[in-house]
Amino acid sequence: MDGDFRTEFVREPAALKHFPALVLNADYRPLSYYPLSLWPWQDAVKAAFLDRVTIIAEYDQIVRSPTTEIRIPSVVVLKDFVKPQKRVAFTRFNLFLRDEFACQYCGTTGDLTFDHVVPRARGGITSWENVVAACSRCNLHKGSKSLRQTGMTLRKPPRQPGSEELRNMGRRFPPNFLHDSWLDFLYWDAELEA
Repeated sequence: MDGDFRTEFVREPAALKHFPALVLNADYRPLSYYPLSLWPWQDAVKAAFLDRVTIIAEYDQIVRSPTTEIRIPSVVVLKDFVKPQKRVAFTRFNLFLRDEFACQYCGTTGDLTFDHVVPRARGGITSWENVVAACSRCNLHKGSKSLRQTGMTLRKPPRQPGSEELRNMGRRFPPNFLHDSWLDFLYWDAELEA
């Protein structure tokens, strides 16, 4: 038997591979919504044994060691509060999140790249205020021309988002999988409709 296959099989049995734990800050809010703050089940179990988290919900599945048996945590709360970052990093992912994963020229959501509103060839800089999400088609059409030259318009002006604004934006893009035990903690601070 191939040694790599055996090692991989022993470390990640298929039955236990997909049991992530939702990680909440000490104030019972997720550390982040998008991407959702998740840990592999192994990290959640380790943090529980090190007394760094409190387990507040569990899966039905059990893991065993020679001396211990524990249900896999599905939601854990950090015992120490992690202060959220105030500064938003200027990354491609955060830029796409700010622009709601849509081209800022035509509104399509596929095949995204980014575009300098004032082209770099014309002195434009790479900053929150000059870069937008754009589909490849619009990006190629605009090229190194100004918006006036192409007749294109922006859906909204580019600006630097605040950390809370970006966190709230992330709540609008849930991941493909949400375990039932997570739902009470993901949207509890959302405004209720009257």
